[in-house]
Amino acid sequence: MERRKVKIGTRSSKLALWQANHVADLLDAGGFQPELVPMDTKGDRIQHVTLSKIGSKGVFTEELEMALMRGKVDIAVHSAKDLPSILPDGFSVLSFCERESPDDVIVSDREIDLNSPNLVLGTSSTRRIALLKHFYPHIKTIDARGNLQTRVEKLKTGLMGGLVLAYAGVLRMNFDHMIKYWFDIERFTPPVGQGAVAIEIHDRLDSSLAEEIKSLTNHRVSETLISIERAFLKRMDGGCSIPVFGMAQMEQDGQVELTGGIASLDGKQLIKRTMYGTGDELGISLAEEILESGGKKVLDDIKSAI
Repeated sequence: MERRKVKIGTRSSKLALWQANHVADLLDAGGFQPELVPMDTKGDRIQHVTLSKIGSKGVFTEELEMALMRGKVDIAVHSAKDLPSILPDGFSVLSFCERESPDDVIVSDREIDLNSPNLVLGTSSTRRIALLKHFYPHIKTIDARGNLQTRVEKLKTGLMGGLVLAYAGVLRMNFDHMIKYWFDIERFTPPVGQGAVAIEIHDRLDSSLAEEIKSLTNHRVSETLISIERAFLKRMDGGCSIPVFGMAQMEQDGQVELTGGIASLDGKQLIKRTMYGTGDELGISLAEEILESGGKKVLDDIKSAI
């Protein structure tokens, strides 16, 4: 019996291809014939400016969504943290694969002392920069965009002492032997969706095929937690260029602990709260609490600055 083909849209970076191949393996095990369709996105092509300067919403997803809409691919695979909280009409998130640990780490080819007055760390994330300025104001940062391999090469030039990266990407690209420091996840809260692989579809995809793909790729606990995080992000009106962070964790009693907040660009203001509950309402409630506690002023200031 001939196996049904599923075309998978993906960015062409090595990490994105790892993610797409992970999804392909799940589909292959379920009896499908997956085919990868790599493509470059705006975020991949424009490397000389920060994400906030080129527009953060959809910077890594627009080209893949166009391919979905035109039927050139059946599904698109993304890092969940790259997906905007509001998708264009006709698009939806089908599933989330099981999430890897969402921690941030520092990778380096030398030992790292966070108390060193001369430490320079590379990162292109406004969230990481803001949190570093808040907790470690003496640390200098330097922009380090590009895929993980490119950033590691920049590290070797000596321009920086280390790179701040997501553990999941470091692990998947086999650079985990270079990890020199793990950030405390309660203090250095990750962005929404970090560590997870998301599958996006367009309404044109046959509903029965969509259900089959979901049954093979979706991890229910990850879906529950990231959906709550995304509800939080949507209410906060946050994007890649705004230092909003949020992480949900499942408690033993089935309740969800959600920690989220926002930091000013200079790191001087940090508004952070934790709530317990279930469903997307938890994310919305936490966002409203933060906005009412000074977060709206911080958010407005950030938007006027960028």
